[in-house]
Amino acid sequence: MSTKNYSVEGMTCEHCVSSVVEEISEVPGTQGVDVDLENGRVVVTGEGFTDEQIAAAVETAGYKVLSDN
Repeated sequence: MSTKNYSVEGMTCEHCVSSVVEEISEVPGTQGVDVDLENGRVVVTGEGFTDEQIAAAVETAGYKVLSDN
């Protein structure tokens, strides 16, 4: 299982967190999503997902991935 970190721009409340978690959770291969609202960080665990898939899911939720690790 791999873990990837992403910086996400625009999240300001728990509704934002819920939207991001919901969209990322629908990406095939994701097994866990942890959001640090204060720091604008998202940690995704699982196997077989790509950075592009995560960025697209975040954009569907209405936010933008700034960078990934």
